[in-house]
Amino acid sequence: MTLGTPHPRTSRLWRSGPHGGDKIFKLATAGFAVLILVILVDMAVEMARSSHASLSLFGWQFLRTSDWDPVKEHFGALPFIFGTVASSLLALVIAVPVSLGSAIWLSELAPSWLKSPVSFMIELLAAVPSVVYGLWGIFVLCPILRNWVEPFLAKFFGAIPLFQGPFHGFGMLASGIILAIMITPTITSVSREVMKAVPNVLREGAVAMGATRWEVVRMSVLPYARSGLVGAIILGLGRALGETMAVTMVIGNRSEISASLFAPSYTMASVIANEFTEATGEVYLSALAEIGLLLFVVTVILNIIARLLVWRVAKVPS
Repeated sequence: MTLGTPHPRTSRLWRSGPHGGDKIFKLATAGFAVLILVILVDMAVEMARSSHASLSLFGWQFLRTSDWDPVKEHFGALPFIFGTVASSLLALVIAVPVSLGSAIWLSELAPSWLKSPVSFMIELLAAVPSVVYGLWGIFVLCPILRNWVEPFLAKFFGAIPLFQGPFHGFGMLASGIILAIMITPTITSVSREVMKAVPNVLREGAVAMGATRWEVVRMSVLPYARSGLVGAIILGLGRALGETMAVTMVIGNRSEISASLFAPSYTMASVIANEFTEATGEVYLSALAEIGLLLFVVTVILNIIARLLVWRVAKVPS
């Protein structure tokens, strides 16, 4: 047998199609994929089962009322839904421009010797435990907001309901900023990789036509990468919706709905983390389980909407 000639037995196995090992491998990998779906369905079923008492007692009123009285066993999740959605959207408003700007600079404009150190430092933010962000928020961010930022915003923009009310430091604004910092590494890293995947021929063609650096980014890079950029934002939103500890430490944990960013608020994840160990009654536990089910449903719905947006953006001609 000469060098490089396949063994006859190997050639026969290759020609004979899938054999026992291939079938086992296929079944094993299919089983792993099905296992993920089973776990997801089991989570939804278990939360629905645990929240049966609350669902049967309050019905749809649970979503529309603001009462949260464990003593009288009157429960409503509207303030927690509002706090979760509002804090996540505020985090996106803050994080998306910073993240996309950083990604554009790192992929298109930064000197080669500076890209790796800056990328490493940004990605390092994702490795910081959420409790550390919470402690930083308590001792650094909240005092700065209470003494400087909130008075400034109230002075110049006080006519807007968003910037009215007493200065607590702890509240929706603090939670939005903390979440923005936490999701920035995710959005930046994914966006940078998406932009790096844009073919260089598009950039070279734009430069050959006399485009500036900004025009190359605006007319060639961003249109090609927009679906991937939306996907990066989705990943950031997913983390913002489920974040618990850091938000719990700075949002103020007050069950109310307010138009002011200075006011304390509550999220679905925070109320579960704070009150689950104290819940003794069946209805109380069931109400917390229903909030967990709502958080699950809200996350799924928002991701479906975001996925539909990705498909719509991807179908638009570049």
